[in-house]
Amino acid sequence: MITTILAEAKREGRKVLTEFEAKEVLKAAGIPVVETVLASSREEALNAARRLGFPVVLKVCSPEIVHKTDVGGVWLNLSSEAEVEEAYQQILTAVTARYPRLKHKRVTVQKMAGEGVEIVLGISRDPQFGPLMMFGLGGIFVEVLKDVSFRLIPLSKDDARKMLGEIRGKALLDGVRGRQPVQQDLLVDIIVKLAHLVEKNPQISELDINPLIAGAGGAVAADARIILE
Repeated sequence: MITTILAEAKREGRKVLTEFEAKEVLKAAGIPVVETVLASSREEALNAARRLGFPVVLKVCSPEIVHKTDVGGVWLNLSSEAEVEEAYQQILTAVTARYPRLKHKRVTVQKMAGEGVEIVLGISRDPQFGPLMMFGLGGIFVEVLKDVSFRLIPLSKDDARKMLGEIRGKALLDGVRGRQPVQQDLLVDIIVKLAHLVEKNPQISELDINPLIAGAGGAVAADARIILE
């Protein structure tokens, strides 16, 4: 699965995978992701929403659009079929206005992720040292506080566990103000699997999961991006 997706992108001359493709790669690597359905029509989007259960999220899905939010391509917390229909039409209208020659006009439908701590995971390749893993708190924490930890790849489970302890917001992982702690063993496992994924596939230049929603019941990647060399 992973080899096929990466080879198809290379064949098409693409360096950026769609979010759907990125999630399929992560899923094949054993990393939990929010179930995501690709829809090419309003009816397909409605059927997916009915099956997944409300509320859902609709996002534009195109290899030509990297920043989906900037073009009005993301609609959150849709709680009815009418809202899904409106969101689908609004996405197509906004995207068509911005990219009139866009070939693939599809959307993804996914279940709204439950509550939890927002985690950011990222991998980049340093020209001198090779692949580098980043772990930290997502949302405003990474944007404003930059509360993250780094390790060179390859890394061990012990390395991954130390990364969890190095961020200033570690208390959020342990559970504060009556909240249950997140499954930190699962976070360690995800970090290690991401490292292995990049080791086995050197054509992956950058990888981001933001956010990974982590809680007492588990963790799932709600959004992902993969860039190839």
